[in-house]
Amino acid sequence: MKKAYVLLALILANTLLTQGCSTTAEQTDATATPEIVAPEAQEKVFASDFPTQDRVEYVLNCVAKHGGLSYVNQYACGCKIDKIAEKLSFKEYDAARTFSMLQNTSGEKGAVFRDPKQSKELRTRLKEAEQYAEKSCFVK
Repeated sequence: MKKAYVLLALILANTLLTQGCSTTAEQTDATATPEIVAPEAQEKVFASDFPTQDRVEYVLNCVAKHGGLSYVNQYACGCKIDKIAEKLSFKEYDAARTFSMLQNTSGEKGAVFRDPKQSKELRTRLKEAEQYAEKSCFVK
């Protein structure tokens, strides 16, 4: 039974890796003109700025929290990280996740993670994004 879960996790990871790493063919024609892009357009944040490894880790943790690997949980957890990526850039998500994990550190050492305004705002935004994702992706 445990081998089946490991095999399914590997299949999931492989699927995410191959989808996340797919590229489109670049134009190699020597007569092609380069596309001119305005500087403000270059600074766009895309939902795909989440590294594949972080997406896989999130999905596997989510699946474990929701009762184990099943098609429904796998699909819903994959959906959930996509919805979170719509609300937060990876930089914001990573900082919020770090603040959330370390906010329970006791004493003065933990104050740096739980007390700053940035920490509170990011933890709140992450919580809201996760609630939005949970409602959007899981059938209740």
